Amino acid sequence: MRILVVEDEEMLADAVAEGLRQASMAVDVCGDGEQALEYIAVNRYDVVVLDRDLPGVHGDDVCRAIIDHGSDTRVIMLTASGDVADRVHGLGIGADDYLPKPFVWAELLARVQALGRRARPALPPVLRRAGISLDVGRHQVFRDERFVNLSRKEFAVLEVLMRAEGAVVSAEELLEKAWDVNVDPFTNAVRVTMMTLRRKLGEPQVIRTVSGVGYQLRD
Repeated sequence: MRILVVEDEEMLADAVAEGLRQASMAVDVCGDGEQALEYIAVNRYDVVVLDRDLPGVHGDDVCRAIIDHGSDTRVIMLTASGDVADRVHGLGIGADDYLPKPFVWAELLARVQALGRRARPALPPVLRRAGISLDVGRHQVFRDERFVNLSRKEFAVLEVLMRAEGAVVSAEELLEKAWDVNVDPFTNAVRVTMMTLRRKLGEPQVIRTVSGVGYQLRD
């Protein structure tokens, strides 16, 4: 999943981003509403973790912009206020979830994962294809009941391929969904990650290279 964290408290933003990256998510971070609008205009995010009390452009206005954009991006709002009226207002303008600060990290992660599954046609928390099972919540992969120890990026790439349900996924789409905005578009990161992923999944090979197009997870 690709996530945007919009939070003006730098230490909190960095902590949230690092935790999400540990869960194999691609994470972009910005500290104000104006920058958030710029990111949203050019990138597709599964979930936006949005501080409501942003400097400049308010979090409510960022949320409205996401809704008006017509995307399937989900929004979880964070706020220092635990007032019920504030929560009702946040949900009323289109936020999908609302979490008051301070929050328990495990709860935020679980909510982001749940919203990520809703950012597209509903999919089960455990994905299965070609003898592979990928448990998003537990961050575990098995092939034919054999545990496969993947890096965070390998896990993210495999998740994108499995969610494609047999469709060919281009290298550009993999970069968009499994890496953040800092990635060099001319990097060979996808090819290198694909090589190690194939090796770890073992034989017979189930990831097919479609020349000039991308990659496909076959049955």
